[in-house]
Parts: sequence; structure tokens; C-alpha cells
Amino acid sequence: MLSGLIERRYFFFPVREMEGTPSNWGLSYEDVSFPAADGVGLHGWYLPGPTETTVLWLHGNGGNISHRLENLMLMHRYLGAGIFIFDYRGYGRSQGRPSEVGTYQDSQGALDYLRSRPDVDADRIVYFGRSLGTAVAVWLATQHPPRGLILESPFSSVQDMARKVCPRLPLHRLVRNKYDTLSRIREVSCPVLIVHGERDPLVPLEQGRKLFDAAEEPKRFHLIMGAAHNDTYQVGGEPYFRVLEEFLSSLGSDRR
Repeated sequence: MLSGLIERRYFFFPVREMEGTPSNWGLSYEDVSFPAADGVGLHGWYLPGPTETTVLWLHGNGGNISHRLENLMLMHRYLGAGIFIFDYRGYGRSQGRPSEVGTYQDSQGALDYLRSRPDVDADRIVYFGRSLGTAVAVWLATQHPPRGLILESPFSSVQDMARKVCPRLPLHRLVRNKYDTLSRIREVSCPVLIVHGERDPLVPLEQGRKLFDAAEEPKRFHLIMGAAHNDTYQVGGEPYFRVLEEFLSSLGSDRR
């Protein structure tokens, strides 16, 4: 019971109420309902793009997909890729309650949905994870290698984060969630891009560098000077999106 309380208090901050849709930002999209791997009903948005690449977006632990609308608009504009962003169980319009295993099941369901679309090239799917989503993206990459993997503000493991949050309490021994990205990233076989804010107050920069050191080549680390945890795309600006675009281009030819 204590471990469940800690899990809900420190790891998942879902919001049910939606603040808008991509149409509020002038974006064409499809409203999508699909099942997780274990059958839980999930909700997401699919935005078509002019290139052959599709980005599977795995968001962080707070809010829901409607809180990423500005970022979604900018990424779609700069990258030109199709984007599928969805809510984990318990977030937004997705059913159920969040858990570590649940997020893995959700990501599997999202990938299955993308692969079922006739307008999506299954060989050109790139995973983009931010914060909590980086752990989910790495897990998914070990099960189904993508064309490329982008990890933004990643943490090495829940145990490492628990030690940071409460260094004097043994929280790392009480949490059920593991999200052991450090161990799993060694199994990732695709190109990896890691992005981290220099002044991230939530996930120490050293955890991003630790993951980078553990990842296999080819890999790249991009540091955004002055950025914190949630403002990487705002502080990084156009150069940030250029880094993402260059990474996608490095994965193979693409056509507009």
C-alpha cells in the first residue's frame, strides 16, 4: 500500500480535462481511439505529414496530450513528419489507471495502431520520448527497434530519481516502479539522440549523460544551454528543431 501511495504521489500526475485540440493551432488531425496491448481503451491524435517518417510521441508524467499543443505544432512545422501522440491510461480521455506496466502496454498498443495504418511506413517510425516517456520509449525500442530513438530530459532509473528527491529516506526501496532505462538502453540497437537542458532541476543532467555513455553507437548528445526540464523546445528554439531534423535526415532518405 505504501509503495502504491508513493507511486501516485511522485510519478503520475494525470489530468482528465482537455484544454484544446490540434485544430486550435491550425493543424489537421485525426481523433483516434485504439486499444492498449491488454485491451484498455486509449485516445490519441494522428497528424499526417509530407515526409515518409512518422514520430511516435511518448509524453511525460503530467497533464495530457492537450498540454503539448504548442510543442506539437512547432515539431510538426519544423520536421514535416507525421506525428502520433497519445495519452497513457488514466490520462485525458484514455481509460484505466496509470502504472509502469500499463505505460508499456499502452506504447505497444500505440505502435500496433501505427503499423496498421496503410499510410504509415512501419520501417520509418521514430520514437520520441520526453521525461517519463523516455523510459517507455527505451522499453519499446528493446521490444520493437525503431528507425531512430530521441530521448529528451531522460532519467536513468526511478531508484536514482528517488535518491535525488529524498536522499535521506530509502524511497528507492519502497517504489514499485523501476523504469530501469540505464540497464535497457544497452539493448537498444538503433541510432539514439539524447537532448537535455543544462539547468534541469527535476532530472539531473548527469543522468542524461550516464544514459548517453551506456548507449551504443551511433549516438548523439545535444545540450541546451539555459534550458530547464519542460522548456527545452522554447529555450532551444529553431536550433533545437534543426538538431531533430538533422537526426531524422541521418536515418535515411526522406521525401517532402
